[in-house]
Amino acid sequence: MSYYIFRNNTLEPLFRSMDVCYSGYGDISSLDQEADCYIWFYQLPFGFDRTCVSEEVLSYIDKLRWVIDRIPVHKSVLLFSLEDLCPFEWGGSEWSVRESVETYNGYLRSLASERSNIRYVDFSDFTCRYPSGQLLDWRFYFISQMGVNPKLASDFSCWFEERLREISLFRKKCLVLDLDNTLWGGVLGEDGVDRIKIGGDYPGKAFLYFQEGLLELAKRGVILTVCSKNNEQDVMEVWERHPFVLLRREHFSAWRINWQNKADNIRELSEELNIGLDSLVFVDDNPTERELVRQMLPMVEVPEFPKQPYMLPDFLISLSNRYFRVYSVTEEDKRKTEQYKANASRMREQKKFMDFDQYLQSLEIEMRIEPMNSFNVSRIAQMTQKTNQFNLTTRRYSESDLMGFSTEDWLIYCLSVKDRFGDNGITGAIMLRPIDRGYEIDTFLLSCRILGKGIEKAFLSEVLNRLRRDKNAKLIKASYLPTAKNMQVSGFYEQVGFIGDNQDKDGGKYYHLEIGLEIKIPSYYKITY
Repeated sequence: MSYYIFRNNTLEPLFRSMDVCYSGYGDISSLDQEADCYIWFYQLPFGFDRTCVSEEVLSYIDKLRWVIDRIPVHKSVLLFSLEDLCPFEWGGSEWSVRESVETYNGYLRSLASERSNIRYVDFSDFTCRYPSGQLLDWRFYFISQMGVNPKLASDFSCWFEERLREISLFRKKCLVLDLDNTLWGGVLGEDGVDRIKIGGDYPGKAFLYFQEGLLELAKRGVILTVCSKNNEQDVMEVWERHPFVLLRREHFSAWRINWQNKADNIRELSEELNIGLDSLVFVDDNPTERELVRQMLPMVEVPEFPKQPYMLPDFLISLSNRYFRVYSVTEEDKRKTEQYKANASRMREQKKFMDFDQYLQSLEIEMRIEPMNSFNVSRIAQMTQKTNQFNLTTRRYSESDLMGFSTEDWLIYCLSVKDRFGDNGITGAIMLRPIDRGYEIDTFLLSCRILGKGIEKAFLSEVLNRLRRDKNAKLIKASYLPTAKNMQVSGFYEQVGFIGDNQDKDGGKYYHLEIGLEIKIPSYYKITY
């Protein structure tokens, strides 16, 4: 990824580990057309004439507007907020600079809300961690015009990498939670339902705040599960009748409440939810349990648990920032708990049938295929960032990338799936770029939670039929690029009739398919387009 940064100060130490080109100070006359992403990072000018400073800040708006109009809509733009690293006013009622900064930042936020290729980067999230004496070093300011102390460059790089992951919508999927002395104070088996500490005075109030924060994470698409050494019936009683417990049975997609070792239970949770172990974060107050999971399941993230309940709010914030923070939350994210609970119901239903086709027919599967648009582009980009198992090429794309592809006549479709157990939302995507006589499949992916029902074959078959009928396509090319996580789809294209062309030294496979007759799709898939 290459970046072009518009700036009015020296920024080189902050971005030294990245592929970056810079404008001159305050110069907006040139635009690097080859850059993948543009960054607007102006900093507050210093001056004792606060009126002049205020006017200069407002002039940045006109500059930015001129630059934005010249950047193609399929290129990403990151706008850093303006922060006052050396705040002062001559009098208590003089707010001109502060008001100008607020106006400027408000304009940046409005641009980000109006245009899908623009993201607002709240620089105060970094600056609030340091006193002003550390943020600005006047020696470097006068010698090299550095607005941010270069001694903070390493910290800034780590922080900015986190923001880039947040913008790309990459995060962990699931929290695996202990119960005793984690979601409430005390040991349920010893203290009983009425005497565990949740709500009321400290420390119960700290656990209540912790549950409140976890509930908000669940609303934003984080899957909550339980892994606890307890009697399941006792826990059910807590969930059903304790007046202060916020997280109840319906908030958890799955649980293992028994006396088995927690590493095995976590493996089972991963298999039941059909998500990778590297998507899990395990939270437990017991250091022995944490170490067991670290040793037996090194791919699971295991943060240190706070030693005192009053540290729980900060711990929750660090959990969110480190593992679950994303720039925006999709509608599919908000329905994650219900979707994974419905998936468990499907697994139980399958066990009732001896004939697999009868089971599929009983599900009443409905599939909706639609072209990419402004409403689904965020979800499609998110899937390219997060989907690993059923992903034939595992190419990662941003919303801006996808918008750019659409200007180059790519065909991009997403798939929504629902059945009698629930609506999975948008859970698949295919991206095809035009070639001579037809198209090449650049990306084909499905969420792991809808696998195992033949939906992937029906989806691809319907798209191919549409290409033959509506686009007069004769040839389809495709490829499989191996990763550590997508080995299960290494033979997918052979299974659907593609002809292998060659294989490279890294294991990549390349295929073609001459489209002839319409592909027959089982009637128990109800497909709308």
